[in-house]
Amino acid sequence: MSLYEHPYPSAELAAKHPFIPLDFERRPEPEMLARAQQLHDELDQRRSVRMFSPDPVPAELIELAVSTAATAPSGAHKQPWRFVAIQDPQIKAAIQQAAEEEERVNYLENRLNEEWQEALAPLGTDHHKEFLSVAPWIVVLFEERYEVRDVDGEPERRKNYYVKESVGMAAGMFITALHHMGLATLPHTPSPMAFLSQVLERPENERPFALFPVGYPLDGVQVPDLSRKPLSDVLVRVGSTS
Repeated sequence: MSLYEHPYPSAELAAKHPFIPLDFERRPEPEMLARAQQLHDELDQRRSVRMFSPDPVPAELIELAVSTAATAPSGAHKQPWRFVAIQDPQIKAAIQQAAEEEERVNYLENRLNEEWQEALAPLGTDHHKEFLSVAPWIVVLFEERYEVRDVDGEPERRKNYYVKESVGMAAGMFITALHHMGLATLPHTPSPMAFLSQVLERPENERPFALFPVGYPLDGVQVPDLSRKPLSDVLVRVGSTS
């Protein structure tokens, strides 16, 4: 029997796991196109920023950005992400110090190979990461490698599925949410990142995925004059085009 003959779960499945009707509005195609174009145009203005204003950002905005990111799909709906938001100047300074030490080795002691350094050259980056102290917030995204549940007072380890894929989608939605509300960020991945687990005292089942300084761009800041690949370079259509 085809699924499409009965687009709802069997009585046996529904008895074990509740289902609800999908709340979905099918829009006219002209409206869909207009909404799609508006979102594209807005996100096409998004740029990573490395110089931030120290002006404060309300905690509510950070919370909403994380709440939005947490709507991302995830393997088996395990939601294997943890966002750690830091506003404390001392903790931000500790993160900056540790990140700069790792990046100093990368840039000055040739841990980055020649090809990697050549790729980074147009961005004008080096081992100095002042933005980690200047930006009013740092949000560190951790991937939950496995779940730990409390079962009768004892910890029980459960597998999470497609962890990196799930956390990557949440990271993209976090960046999108920040840009949409009028904030800037920079996905920063100092390598290695184990120091973040130590500074932030995270449990063993969590691993750093990326950190995001969050705030307003510094007035007058300039960004590299870069262009994105055209659609023809990123989209491949296979089969009928009708």
